[in-house]
Amino acid sequence: MTNRSNGLWQMLAGAAIALALAFMAINIKSGMLQFRDADRVVSVKGLAERTVEADLALWPINFSVVGNGLDKLQADIEAQQSLIRSFLLLKGFAEGDIQLSMPKITDQHANVYGSALPPDRYRAEVTVLVRTQEVERVKSGMQAVGELVKSGVALTQSYEFQPRFVFTKLESIKPEMIADATRDARAAADQFARDAEASVGSIRRASQGYFSIEDVDPFTPEIKRVRVVTSIDYILR
Repeated sequence: MTNRSNGLWQMLAGAAIALALAFMAINIKSGMLQFRDADRVVSVKGLAERTVEADLALWPINFSVVGNGLDKLQADIEAQQSLIRSFLLLKGFAEGDIQLSMPKITDQHANVYGSALPPDRYRAEVTVLVRTQEVERVKSGMQAVGELVKSGVALTQSYEFQPRFVFTKLESIKPEMIADATRDARAAADQFARDAEASVGSIRRASQGYFSIEDVDPFTPEIKRVRVVTSIDYILR
């Protein structure tokens, strides 16, 4: 009876050892496959580009007036704002497109020493902002600002007061552009795999770059180029 029990236990122990060895072999094989897959990875980038038109225009019209009395200065500001407003309405802009800013008034005698004082004590910088979706109307109006100068508006130009054209509908094209960039990355991976006599497997890692919106060129700021780059790691089989 004891011999039979010992034999049974030995058989069970042998079977357990065999199962353990088989399990270890499966794990080792799986680990080797994972290690092999980790070594056979191709990293590619996909690019998507689109040319779009700006749908929002910001046109600051800046002017200056000078004077020795604040009352007279304010009257001149209002007169020139009225001229600009009339000009813009005549060009087809709506009242809601026109925004008046607070004037920036400088006392030109405040920090001047000696007798070389500017002839006018006060100088005011004023901006009338046109904010509209009528991009073409802004371009047309910019070409006609000479009419304002002829009417007596002392326009000033600076980098701060440059017109801006903005594309605001990025969210509407994001999904398609990401898909395009992903297809471009997959095409690059397929080409690499063919050259390496392999095939492309699943995605191991993927990251989406940021979207950039830039002018196509300095002469047509209302035309924009939208770009996005994706980085993808594919496992090669």
